[in-house]
Amino acid sequence: MAADPVRDRGATTIADRVVAKIASQAAREALDAVPQGGSAPHASVVVHRDVARVSVSLELAYPTDVGRQCGAVRSRVRSRVEGLVGMEVHEVAVHVERLHSPHTRETSPRGRLS
Repeated sequence: MAADPVRDRGATTIADRVVAKIASQAAREALDAVPQGGSAPHASVVVHRDVARVSVSLELAYPTDVGRQCGAVRSRVRSRVEGLVGMEVHEVAVHVERLHSPHTRETSPRGRLS
């Protein structure tokens, strides 16, 4: 009797946190640079079957082309997750948490000059 190749293959499960780490790294790769004093991008992921929905939070330097940067992040995250994990990515939501300018780096945390 021949073995059933589908049944014999088993299943591979990839944790959401692993996909989120890949998405975070891909977002870092897509950005021109992480702004001085800023935080690296952070991603959260919801996976249902082989479909991922990704949310990326990031900080950008000011001035910058916000639309271009966000588009680059979306594209890179989608291609890296699909390529490395083999999941479809139906959504990549990018949240810009903060813009960093040279003027804000010269101020105290409350926004007043030191």
